Amino acid sequence: MALIKPLLGKTPVFGENCFLAETAVIIGDVEMGNDCSIWYGAVLRGDVHYIRLGNNTNVQDNAVIHATYQKSPTNIGNNVTIAHGAIVHGCTIHDNVMIGMNAVVLDEAVIESNSIVAAGAVISKGTRVESGSVYAGIPAKKIKDISPELLEGEIKRIAKAYSMYSGWYKEV
Repeated sequence: MALIKPLLGKTPVFGENCFLAETAVIIGDVEMGNDCSIWYGAVLRGDVHYIRLGNNTNVQDNAVIHATYQKSPTNIGNNVTIAHGAIVHGCTIHDNVMIGMNAVVLDEAVIESNSIVAAGAVISKGTRVESGSVYAGIPAKKIKDISPELLEGEIKRIAKAYSMYSGWYKEV
């Protein structure tokens, strides 16, 4: 079972049908919706401010989610993928978003719905990623609009796939 640790009077809260890998760490003021999956080595540390995840959100291996003390909480919507090794810190991520592998999203950034932050991208403090776009680079800039095929074939497909993958582990 994952390391689930209360801190400062706050205990993590989980929706129905969530998968928590044995080496995931979830601390303090963290709440997640239904059908979420938190994978191996992922850390959600709600010690200095709260972290909220919607439904069907997956936080993949070695990703880190944190916030900024008394200033910037982290809010993550529904059908969001936080890919392997990503860092999400004190920001807001709306619905149907994919944060790529090793991407970094910094304080007070807003990632609007139906968007992709490419692998390795760095979303600077206070950046607003517009809905329906792909941002890449360091610092990240808009590189293109999302086609319906990309929305269905990547963002929604991966969110659905991780829901399926987590079911495999629940059966073991």
